[in-house]
Amino acid sequence: MTGQDTPNKQADCLTDEATRLRLAVGRLNRRIRIDGRESVPPLQLSALVTISQFGPLRLSELAKREAVTAPTMSRVLGALDEAGYVNRTPDPQDARGVLITLSDLGRSKLDEIAQHRTALVARRLERLDTEQRAAIRAALPAIESLLEDE
Repeated sequence: MTGQDTPNKQADCLTDEATRLRLAVGRLNRRIRIDGRESVPPLQLSALVTISQFGPLRLSELAKREAVTAPTMSRVLGALDEAGYVNRTPDPQDARGVLITLSDLGRSKLDEIAQHRTALVARRLERLDTEQRAAIRAALPAIESLLEDE
């Protein structure tokens, strides 16, 4: 093996790892969504989580955080409002603006979904042996650091 082969093999190994991680995380996420059978569609659920984490938010801020257009977010909020999951209140900084927060029902729904999804993952973890679970536990800090912005 020459010194020039090493960087190529390292790049290939990194690509293989990235592919395996992407597929595993994507498939696990899809399986959780399918098994969860939630009544809240994915974009609505994502908006609820974002409102919970960063609210109160204006529609434009929420659309930006969710990477959708304002008209799309307006439709999402309409459905969430109709379901009773969000509250809209006047923005004290701007009389034309509205702030969106979670309603008690929205918080309750979000908690219910989180508990159900956590239970689904826990059941999958139970199928693993002790060494596999230890490996996942050890990898969690590294996986979580992948979520940090560059």
